[in-house]
Amino acid sequence: MGTQAGESWALILGASSGFGAAVSRELARSGFHIAGVHLDRKGTLPNVEQVVKDIQQAGRKAQFFNVNAADPLKRGEVLDQLQAALKTSNPPGHVAVVLHSLAFGTLRPYITQEAKDALTKDQMEMTLDVMANSLVYWAQDLFYRRMIEPGSRIFAMTSSGGRRVWPNYGAVSAAKAALESHIRQLALELAQHGITANTIRAGVTDTPALRKIPGSDQMIEFAKLKNPHHRLTAPEDVAKAIAALSNSATQWVTGNVIGVDGGEDIVG
Repeated sequence: MGTQAGESWALILGASSGFGAAVSRELARSGFHIAGVHLDRKGTLPNVEQVVKDIQQAGRKAQFFNVNAADPLKRGEVLDQLQAALKTSNPPGHVAVVLHSLAFGTLRPYITQEAKDALTKDQMEMTLDVMANSLVYWAQDLFYRRMIEPGSRIFAMTSSGGRRVWPNYGAVSAAKAALESHIRQLALELAQHGITANTIRAGVTDTPALRKIPGSDQMIEFAKLKNPHHRLTAPEDVAKAIAALSNSATQWVTGNVIGVDGGEDIVG
């Protein structure tokens, strides 16, 4: 958990399913209180309630917000409430781990037979803003509010799609590439403050986000054949890696794209 005094919190952007939910549970078991940001309708709220219940059963606090993480006003409201929660401990707590795991973007091709079916400027900008640029804005606000401290860890979820192509995946691929670039820049600028930033490149994982990609069934079957372990990456694999990398002994690990894929990416 690090050596700082006060309560240690993890802020999970995209906390209700997939990687975010698994990391929330694992970090709670590792001793972190969890602040989760998610965007869910009524039908998927039971998933959120279960994550919160699991965190509380681990003996940790859970503060969850059902808002658009890319909305600057909502970001401010979340941080106001989280900052108030940090001040309830003596000494005040801090955000020890930040995970950016937002998977909301447009899956449309750039070039189509009819212009009306192609990706639009607004869709491209929305995808990049949510899945990449929002990380920078959260990191800036956390830093200027002094909610992150020396020893804090920032992680962002990427995929091999950041440097590979797949039908309809262009805007998301661009966002993943931008996300990796943002992490490198944050690692450089936050190094003098003792804060690390790394990207986690998971292998193909059967999550709700993956299932939205056209052709995901083919991706899943190919990954099972390609992976040396002959199985998909599980969200729990990633969660355990992030928990390990959140240790105070990993201060020298920063600015990287860290593969958590069972060796999948090395197989041609």
